[in-house]
Amino acid sequence: MDPTRYRDAVVENRREHGFEVVDEYTRGFDPVWTIRDDDASVGEVVVFATLVNDPGLEPDDVTEIADEFRDVLVDRVDDRQGSTTPLGYVTFAVPDPDRSVIDAARSYTVARRRTNVFPIVYDCESTTLYRHEVPRLKGRGIYRRQENDATRLFAVEKSGAP
Repeated sequence: MDPTRYRDAVVENRREHGFEVVDEYTRGFDPVWTIRDDDASVGEVVVFATLVNDPGLEPDDVTEIADEFRDVLVDRVDDRQGSTTPLGYVTFAVPDPDRSVIDAARSYTVARRRTNVFPIVYDCESTTLYRHEVPRLKGRGIYRRQENDATRLFAVEKSGAP
């Protein structure tokens, strides 16, 4: 799937699931979407999501960009919003990503500075979404939430002619 078609499909998903545009351009991310929700296992959450199209993505880029997106969450969610759990998804649309890029995204330290950022890789050629797996032990609620959000927002199938 062409990265532009993938972006269009994700934009349609974000509209269908109630994600609103925060800004057209936020700290280098174009655009950032958000939604507030009350999750049965996590409590009140505020979710921020963005899509990055970088065909030359390297493993270090994944970490750097995810850290930058964490700063967006820190800037947007503060203590005045109570015990809200901030979640961030930065998804990289990459044709045929190198395994090291997928591994860098999956091994990224999710929780830091009271934020949870999940880098996700979408393989545009195989239409495969590589997200964080749900652990068997502590902290499963946030990972389950990530699994559901990633599926509803970033998982799309090939359709029509290329």
